[in-house]
Amino acid sequence: MIGRIPVLDVRPLVDCGRRPAKAVAGETFQVTATVFREGHDAVAANVVLHDPSGRPGPWTPMRELAPGTDRWGADVTPSAEGRWTYTVEAWSDPVATWRHAARIKIPAGIDTELVLAEGAALYERAAEEVPKQDGREAVLAAADALRDTTRPAATRLAAALAGAAGEALSRHPLRELVTASRPLPLTVERRRALYGSWYELFPRSEGARVEEVKPPRGTRKGRAGKAAKPLPPTTRIVSGTFRTAAERLPAVAAMGFDVVYLPPVHPIGTTHRKGADNTLTPGPDDPGVPWAIGSAEGGHDAVHPELGTLADFDHFVETARTLRMEVALDFALQCSPDHPWVTEHPEWFHHRPDGSIAYAENPPKKYQDIYPIAFDKDMQGLVAESVRVLRFWMDHGVRVFRVDNPHTKPVVFWEKVIGEVNRTDPDVIFLAEAFTRPAMMRTLAAVGFQQSYTYFTWRNTKQELTEYVTELSGDSASYMRPNFFVNTPDILPGYLQEGGRPAFEARAVLGATLAPSWGVYAGFELCENTPVRPGSEEYLHSEKYEIKPRDWEAAEREGRSLAPLITSLNRIRRRHPALQQLRDVHFHSVDNEALIAYSKRSGSDIVLVVVNLDPHHTQEATVSLDMPQLCLDWHERVPVRDELTGDTYHWGRTFYVRLEPGVTPAHVVVLRPSPPTGGSPTP
Repeated sequence: MIGRIPVLDVRPLVDCGRRPAKAVAGETFQVTATVFREGHDAVAANVVLHDPSGRPGPWTPMRELAPGTDRWGADVTPSAEGRWTYTVEAWSDPVATWRHAARIKIPAGIDTELVLAEGAALYERAAEEVPKQDGREAVLAAADALRDTTRPAATRLAAALAGAAGEALSRHPLRELVTASRPLPLTVERRRALYGSWYELFPRSEGARVEEVKPPRGTRKGRAGKAAKPLPPTTRIVSGTFRTAAERLPAVAAMGFDVVYLPPVHPIGTTHRKGADNTLTPGPDDPGVPWAIGSAEGGHDAVHPELGTLADFDHFVETARTLRMEVALDFALQCSPDHPWVTEHPEWFHHRPDGSIAYAENPPKKYQDIYPIAFDKDMQGLVAESVRVLRFWMDHGVRVFRVDNPHTKPVVFWEKVIGEVNRTDPDVIFLAEAFTRPAMMRTLAAVGFQQSYTYFTWRNTKQELTEYVTELSGDSASYMRPNFFVNTPDILPGYLQEGGRPAFEARAVLGATLAPSWGVYAGFELCENTPVRPGSEEYLHSEKYEIKPRDWEAAEREGRSLAPLITSLNRIRRRHPALQQLRDVHFHSVDNEALIAYSKRSGSDIVLVVVNLDPHHTQEATVSLDMPQLCLDWHERVPVRDELTGDTYHWGRTFYVRLEPGVTPAHVVVLRPSPPTGGSPTP
């Protein structure tokens, strides 16, 4: 139903208002609406936020975003976590209507005294809404001036339009025919839901060691009269543990990561266990895939014996906490054929006519070691068990879960599970590992997932990146938050395979500066990029199938590690609020398709990034800045500081850049408020 003053198309709006928009505490976002009325009288509008207790905050005035469009907007900032609402109020603005008419009629001598008398009466009425301590006397004084026939009409009008009276009425306007939109829900979550730097590691690889295995004596028979020769020794890799993995955490924290993410840490099944490089014929020492969860040692609420005990897991979590990192744990709702659920809850699996259970498939991928869950026979039971498992790990200090393949489970299931967990623990965060169709990704976000993987991994050209980031930072930012992982154990992008170290550098800069949340999988800093075969996105000697010790110290000592660049990027992210937000990103013109330029802004903090997307060749270009987007006049030249190198430049509306792969992959510059002394010449 349309009110007296129409208020239409209020945004953000998620699922027609049935689901809440999202923000984090302290995050600024824009509320917009279409507001108009009949005739020529002026209208105005404001946004009112109601906090979790229902108290309205100070209303925020809206402005018409473009003259003549009737589209109004205002930036609002919820201050605390919880369930808020927001409302748009529109009203007829008689003071603005009178001012517009008076500015035309008084100079033309049309109904001069009548117009001034109407204004005086209007100001007297408006003064009743102005607090005495906040300008009421100034408004009454303006009314007296309008009635003062001893002064020229133009002087009387000027007294009403300017000064303290105008300021008081802007703070306390006279509102008629006030019409409010229906309240819309807003969920305000903790900051980690929006911002964070993630690092993924396999605990079994951290601290793993190669052990020599001597064969038992007497295994080789000698010829008659000759002594038997002993068999040559062999080697095996001994798994790392939670304790040895904890020793890696200081180095991870030193790179500036906020979240350390662990793949499943549960017992791994032996039935149809996968061997190295996904072979179906594993050796006796092959550890299996962590996502093939469950064995005689337990299921989703147990830890793999080779990793240690729950006490060792608690030690890992506490070590991370002391280093100001959170632990994110994989929640993979699937089972090895050896999982206790297979016998205890047969109704949770789909049985074929011969009584067997079909393994999971995602053609051409086959997961012979994994049984998928069937949800429709006992969804209530699966919801209860999932919540129990999640709460088990929450009790052990985990407040962030990366959910494996949520798009292969019913959306309503996740709505129930996440809703039940967040009802009592709203600080728990769920990241959807959903490389799937857009409708599913968006719906998962709308029903409760706080973050989502994205298509960033496969967006490489300037056009692809520009279009995709513009989409993510637009309307969908009100409910779907991207996490720009540059690689995963499943995905070795072709760009990284072909581009070598410069490609890794470019993707690190893009991931760290385009999205407030980004992540790397261990080995990225070593530029691991060998596929199992040409055309595949699978790693050769994938860590999914084998323990993979890495010599981190040697890599850094020999200068092969990208850790210094990653450390710089995370340091820059922590220093600059502009890189910690999603909604304000703007792309600037570059006359070379191999280079991309964009800026991000939060208040007075403005960061400008230029990246070479070509990992093979030096690229040169002229960048043309949209100066108003940088809060600058078109003619200005401003000092900027490159946060990667420390160099300073003076850049104006247009400037020249030259970026060489392996030397200078990008400029990440901050606009400085005053000219620096010295500095480098413009590149």
